[in-house]
Amino acid sequence: MGFGKTAAEAKNKVSAFVQAAQYVCQGERMKREKWYLAAKKADFEKIGRMFSIDPVIARIIRNRDIEGEKATEKYLYGTLADLYDPLCMKGISEASALLMRKIKAGRKIRVIGDYDIDGIMSSYILATGLDMLGAVADTVIPHRIQDGYGLNDALIRAAYEDGVDTILTCDNGIAAYGQTAYANALGMTVVVTDHHEVPYEETERGRVYQLPPAAVVVDPKQEDCGYPFSGVCGAVVAMKLMQAMFDEAGIGSAAALDLFLEMAAFATVGDVMELVDENRILVKYGLQSMQNTANPGLRALMEVNELLDKKLTAYHIGFVLGPCLNATGRLDTAGRALALLRCKTREEALPIAMDLKHLNESRKEMTQEGVERAQKQIEDGGMQDRKVLVIYLPDCHESLAGIIAGRIRERYGKPVFVLTDSEEGVKGSGRSIASYSMYEEMSRCKDLFTKYGGHKMAAGLSLPKENVTLFAERIEAGCTLAAADFMEKVSIDVQMPFGYVSHRLIEQFALLEPFGNGNRKPLFAQKNVSLLGSRIVGKNGRVGRYTVLDEQGMRYELVYFGEQEELLSCWQKHGKIHVAYCPELHTYRGRTEIQYVMQGFMPVSGGA
Repeated sequence: MGFGKTAAEAKNKVSAFVQAAQYVCQGERMKREKWYLAAKKADFEKIGRMFSIDPVIARIIRNRDIEGEKATEKYLYGTLADLYDPLCMKGISEASALLMRKIKAGRKIRVIGDYDIDGIMSSYILATGLDMLGAVADTVIPHRIQDGYGLNDALIRAAYEDGVDTILTCDNGIAAYGQTAYANALGMTVVVTDHHEVPYEETERGRVYQLPPAAVVVDPKQEDCGYPFSGVCGAVVAMKLMQAMFDEAGIGSAAALDLFLEMAAFATVGDVMELVDENRILVKYGLQSMQNTANPGLRALMEVNELLDKKLTAYHIGFVLGPCLNATGRLDTAGRALALLRCKTREEALPIAMDLKHLNESRKEMTQEGVERAQKQIEDGGMQDRKVLVIYLPDCHESLAGIIAGRIRERYGKPVFVLTDSEEGVKGSGRSIASYSMYEEMSRCKDLFTKYGGHKMAAGLSLPKENVTLFAERIEAGCTLAAADFMEKVSIDVQMPFGYVSHRLIEQFALLEPFGNGNRKPLFAQKNVSLLGSRIVGKNGRVGRYTVLDEQGMRYELVYFGEQEELLSCWQKHGKIHVAYCPELHTYRGRTEIQYVMQGFMPVSGGA
């Protein structure tokens, strides 16, 4: 079958399959990859019998670090009943009680969110929940360019002048120490709900964390928070707070879960949280609920993107629906996305949804232009050998810096910062690689910034223009990454012959969904594949169909979406290649067949 049952067999296959660093032709560039075969141990035949699944499915589950009968059962069949109690999260009880007192006293509450998907969904959850609880409340989402990220003194002053008693943050606030102190000085109450890392300072006594001086802080990243899973997004934190408040009001937490599950799931995918533990259950059931959503705005957005009759997946949120919401915060105001979600009728929602779709199309064009300019700066400036790429595009729309940084990271496989001019100096966004903790590295040169924040894989910053060159020099000088750290690690689940794949096996992939960050689609490998014939189809010749022979001389058809010339060149040069693939069922003219989709390739001469 190609996948050994014993530890010795597994070890032999790992030894045979692990590749030294190779330049592998994929997409628009030569990309360094290191393939390795996952070799987690378990009795896969036994697990297969226990849960009525193929041993290959059992192996994939184990490769996702799921171990033991209880954990496997939760992974396969976990339900909303397996979600964690909101009251386990530090500060939830206190925040719920405080806000309920404010509601009963008729005090004005202002929700202040953020302009990305998570911030929009968090704001929707809190605003809608407070309305249902009878609060005197409104919502402000900061303008990306005029306000920047999170709380600022101007927003607090405006709240004070509007007679706001309590500021309730969502998806921000954990780093707003000074701003919270300012609100306190004005006599206002601040409740912070967030999911970002708590700021800290390195001292002789070690790392000292700095929580904002809010009345209550709710953030599972707090050092002494006992919540079992800290990897949730801001919208999930907001939903948990509403569950506690609905319970206190006698409505019941189940009602809050029913109301806000879709939005929490949407934000979890949109904010690229890992689809593990509680997140995976939230997204799994959130997608099911979203399929027949009662929210007119969300339904209208699905309609204009032609998704109403399709099975919704995490992909649709991450790459179709989510970018439409994000585009408002980038090129206009995220208040429009919030307004869409709060629409009461289809007629009211459709024009806004169409506007958001068109706005996203404009964003795509502007992003591509920015990516091309960034690449030119790297190539013309001889920056290819730098470990950390700092790209300064003065007149680029500042809201696109993060997307451009992400694209450049994908192309060069390095940490990337993209900086742009703003009204108050220079702003930028960073996107990282797995081996580089962006937030920690930025903390080493925080004296250069007027503001910064983020986490391991992404960050934002503001700095004076005169510090741009110094920042590029210091972040590069402080980088300790070695050559091996820049290689993308590709984990092969099973070295499995094409011939083992069956309809039943592919149908069982549904048990592993939803796929996304932290729970990727299964990836298999077939060694020593020979080419018999090829046919290039599709727009711009980026789809190839290949007739191949496997090691046993059996004939199969492969499809590859990517740079076809590179693949053909690799085949012609080496004669045989190793193929990473994911099989799927493809229906055409009423006939369903197995389709082998190639995800990557490696020349045989690479040492396998």
